[in-house]
Amino acid sequence: MNTTDLKGNWNELKGKLKQQYADLTDDDLLYVEGKEDELYGRIQQRVGKSKDEVKKMIDKL
Repeated sequence: MNTTDLKGNWNELKGKLKQQYADLTDDDLLYVEGKEDELYGRIQQRVGKSKDEVKKMIDKL
């Protein structure tokens, strides 16, 4: 998923991630344009997966 896709669908993806991973907070899932790596890092820490696994997980949603 590229940055444009992520930005455009973020609210929907955020809801799905929160359903699957209750440990994720709104602060963890705060999307700030230009800071996608930071977003992936926060999700990675919460769910205990690698950055590539997090990207694949988001792509599947």
